[in-house]
Amino acid sequence: MAPDEKNDATQEDARRSPRTLINQEFESIESFVQTFVSDISRDGVFVRSDTPLSVGTIVNLRFSVIVDGIENIEGVGEVIRTVVAPESPTGMAIQFKELDDRNRAIIDRYLARRPRGSG
Repeated sequence: MAPDEKNDATQEDARRSPRTLINQEFESIESFVQTFVSDISRDGVFVRSDTPLSVGTIVNLRFSVIVDGIENIEGVGEVIRTVVAPESPTGMAIQFKELDDRNRAIIDRYLARRPRGSG
């Protein structure tokens, strides 16, 4: 099997793996930002959750940020760390695995507009 064929097969197998949808609706955007997404970067996002998923779980992400208006971001990520500690928000760090150029551009615009040091 050629290297490209092996890579394609591996990606296809990964897409067949069960995924958990990370999507939640809130009464307001302010509630959404404070409750759900507490940190976003080019590499991933921290999602607050009382019941974080296991490290290694592949998730379908769907969340919103405010840039010029409300922008929806969709992609695939993997849980790389969970936090369950009284002094920290409970949740999980999710690394982006599949994020198309449109979604990456939205994140870049969001990060360029937010004040330094904010999550």
